[in-house]
Amino acid sequence: MQEEYPVELGPIDISAHAAGNTGIPYVTSFDSGKSGPHVMVNALTHGNEVCGAHALDLLFRSNIRPRRGRLTLSFANVAAYESFDPAQPSASRYLDEDFNRLWTDAVLDGPRQSRELARAREMRPLLRTVDYLLDIHSMQAATAPLMLCGLQAKGRRLAEAVGVPVLLVADAGHSAGARMRDYNDFADEGSPRTALLVECGQHWEKSSRTVAIECMLRFLLATGCVQKGDIASHLAAAAPPPQRFVRVTDAVTIETDNFRFTQDFLGLEIIARRGTVIAHDGERPVATPYDDCILIMPNRRLQKGQTAVRLGSFVE
Repeated sequence: MQEEYPVELGPIDISAHAAGNTGIPYVTSFDSGKSGPHVMVNALTHGNEVCGAHALDLLFRSNIRPRRGRLTLSFANVAAYESFDPAQPSASRYLDEDFNRLWTDAVLDGPRQSRELARAREMRPLLRTVDYLLDIHSMQAATAPLMLCGLQAKGRRLAEAVGVPVLLVADAGHSAGARMRDYNDFADEGSPRTALLVECGQHWEKSSRTVAIECMLRFLLATGCVQKGDIASHLAAAAPPPQRFVRVTDAVTIETDNFRFTQDFLGLEIIARRGTVIAHDGERPVATPYDDCILIMPNRRLQKGQTAVRLGSFVE
């Protein structure tokens, strides 16, 4: 399939970080020696989402280190990233299966084998020690960045403390499998451990790098990992605009091999009237459940069992 977007932002060489210092390739931790949370920034959950690699590279090159607690920088699906081909940039999303649909102990402890599962199993022991996680992603279509903060109040509180991007989205994930940001304690309101997933814009737009860096730095500031003076030279002086909160009420899962949208939705369209048909799944119409329904990240990889689109509404 021909790509609609040019590759303005491509992969960079991250081989200098291959050894890491945690016993896990491409995972590096810095310990401040002072008490504080374990903060983790993860990039390359999907190999074609390159902005996170650029963001982590900035931290390494700028020698930004934690003032308290521990900071871990992780490049996840490096094998997929290394397969990146600018002629077919979407093909490097994963090698065998989606790395971001594996995150339950039932799956990780199960009998199935894949290169993504092997990597997730390798990273899991460290992930279980993380107090605050930021997982950096990008999107298929050129729409406004989103912070996916989960259904728990703790996720919204942390996203509001980060302050960017403008749109905060509370959603339950995908029926096809659990994301890293929803793993174990991260999805438990009774646990203080909290994870955020940021979608920084279209995969290969240069602006996705800018969004990834700003969100990452403000996340480190919000978690107390760094002080403002440590990162001021990399942040815009102006305060970010006010945020808006979207609650996802429905996730449309594809049930047939013949799913098609009624038009070329990019995402964040607001459908004014309840009952508007936005897609057909085989013979079944898919309609909006309420007025002013917001379409969140319509999928262009329309495969049975996958999420086609999420439906939400603004919460003031």
